[in-house]
Parts: sequence; C-alpha cells; structure tokens
Amino acid sequence: MHDLADSVESMEQLATVWRTVVLDRDPAADVRDLPGIAVRWADSRFAFWNCVTLTDVGADASLLERRLKETAEIMRTKSRPGFLWLFEDLLDDEARAALDTTAEQAGFAYAFPGTGMAGDLLPLPEPHHPDLTFERVTTEEHLRAYADINSRAYGFPLEDGRDGLAGSPLWKNGIHACLGLRDGTPVACAATMEARGRLFVLLVATDPEHQRRGYGEAVTRKALYEGARATGSTRATLHATAAGAPVYPRIGFRPNSPMRFYGLRA
Repeated sequence: MHDLADSVESMEQLATVWRTVVLDRDPAADVRDLPGIAVRWADSRFAFWNCVTLTDVGADASLLERRLKETAEIMRTKSRPGFLWLFEDLLDDEARAALDTTAEQAGFAYAFPGTGMAGDLLPLPEPHHPDLTFERVTTEEHLRAYADINSRAYGFPLEDGRDGLAGSPLWKNGIHACLGLRDGTPVACAATMEARGRLFVLLVATDPEHQRRGYGEAVTRKALYEGARATGSTRATLHATAAGAPVYPRIGFRPNSPMRFYGLRA
C-alpha cells in the first residue's frame, strides 16, 4: 500500500485528462461523473479513449461488487470495446483480496497491469539523444506518425490509432506532443498535458523496431521539458504500462498505486 493521497491524485488526473481528450475526439462523447464511477467514453476505434474508472476511496468488498456490476452494465451499452482502469490502492484490504473473483463474477477479463506514478521533478534540463532530433506535433502528417507509432507499439490496427488522433486540434495546439526522429523518420513519441497544475504524460511509445535504445525516455524528457517551459508546472504524473515502468523512475517518477486494466469478457 502506498500513500493514499498519491493514489487519489493518480485517479483524479486520469479523470481530468481523459475528460479533455475524449471530448476532443467527440464533443458528444459519454463523459459522466456518477457516484463512484467516472465515465470517459468516446466510442472510438482507439480503445484507450473508451475508459471507465472507479473513484470511491476506501471501497469495501460490497461496494466494489456493486460498482463493478454498474460499470459492466455501462460498458455493455457501447458499440466499441474499451477498458476499466482500476487503482488497487483505492480499495480496502478486503476488497483487494476479493478483486479477481469479484471482477470475474461481474463479467470482466483482466487485460494488463499498470502503475500510477508521480514526481516533483520539473524543470528538467533540455534533453539530447545522439540518434534523435525532436519535432513538436503540429500537422496532420505528424498526428498520423504519432498514431502509427502507438498502434505498432501497442498492437492496434493502424486505422484504429489514426481514428484516435486524426484531425485533432487539441493534439496540434493544446498538448505538448513530441516526435523523436531518427534520420528524419519518426520512431518514438510522448506528450504532456497540463491538468490541475500538473503535467500528465500520455501515449508514450517507441516503434518496436527501435526499442531498447533510450528513445522513449529521451522523447518523454523532451515532452516534459517543453510542457514545463510552457506551463511552469513542477509536478508530473503518468500511468505506466509494464514495458514503461522501468523507464520513468530514471526521470524522477515514483510509483504509487498498482493498476489493473479490464475489458468485458467475450
């Protein structure tokens, strides 16, 4: 169990940032704050934009069971799949012990793990990498490259990733989205967005053919550097996948709540 305040911060950052990115994708998206449940659902082909998270703090086993049933009912009304993002440290000990069974009974299938992270780490020095140049996302060509890197890294069809970003004014103007280019070809990407006085890091990815060379760390540092320079923020948060979890502590992030991602069982 980590500091509960950090886990609450991690959940609130998700709810705040995803409200903005989902409404950018579809102004008529399902964005609701229900008792204990935050719905952020664009019904996009890009599954990360279809999100529900639980917001109760200290939920016991009975409340968890009720919330998971309610969440499954919401997700079953959607035409496209998405994820329940669940922060384990927001549950009490009894609920955490029963989580696997309770989720299965509600109709969920475990998808993959994650970790909430945060740190008072800004400003960072301007980053450099001997293989890379950096370019901010400002055009549709940049957006497509950013989407395609994410699709290849996370195993989505290219058209699904493009459906998540194509035509977005937010990603070209309001988010500090950066590409890392090797010999002029985009190979890595990362973005930061201001939320509640913090910078939130999102959609970090490296093309699978160029991984394990420090590109993801370098472009994340660049996105943090540019975001901090523009906003004056000194604290940053993110949600790491298992692949990214070893990278972020080198930048200064500290893990807080373990996370679990669930989809509806087929």
